[in-house]
Amino acid sequence: MLMGKVEMNILGRLTLMILLIHLAMPYASAGDPRAVEVVEKLHTTLLAVMKDGVKIGYQGRFDHLAPVIKSSFDMPFISRTALGKYWETLNNEQRSRFVEAFTRMSIATYAANFDSYSGERFKTVGEKEVSGGRILIQSQLTKSDGGRVQLDYLLHRTGSQWRIVNIIAEGVSDLALKRADYSAFLKNNGFEALLKRINEKTSQYSQ
Repeated sequence: MLMGKVEMNILGRLTLMILLIHLAMPYASAGDPRAVEVVEKLHTTLLAVMKDGVKIGYQGRFDHLAPVIKSSFDMPFISRTALGKYWETLNNEQRSRFVEAFTRMSIATYAANFDSYSGERFKTVGEKEVSGGRILIQSQLTKSDGGRVQLDYLLHRTGSQWRIVNIIAEGVSDLALKRADYSAFLKNNGFEALLKRINEKTSQYSQ
């Protein structure tokens, strides 16, 4: 059974506090425009998919989003971080299966949730280089009712490319929540059960 919402929120916020403390030491650099381009390309693709969402359907949205999400996010790094200490207990074949399943679920989540357009807008509002040579891109999503959602993207460099490794929505770290959730599930159910649950969630999105 997955961790309860209250427990998840507590652990997630504790992890987020550690993350934010780590991020609170900016370097003098103003950042790298190539990192901004990664986030803005993702936003442009999301808006395009939303505008055609009804016409192309779920599978069309999935197929359109897949290459952009794979190139924008460092899925192996995110997968390893989400599993925490349990990653070290897996063999290479299990790790590959998890990264593949986690990637498909991530694409499916976007394809299911960004399914129609009602005048939403994304805007980049700031960027700064943070500890470890990473970059934090600060943006806002303006919803159809005029409400705004703060979305901060943490990116690191892999070779010559910038990749997203975490999204912080309204101060809540998506990666911290996943790590708390998956750790609790693995402790009680094991790897194969977690993989099955992720695949089932992906299938549910397609329906």
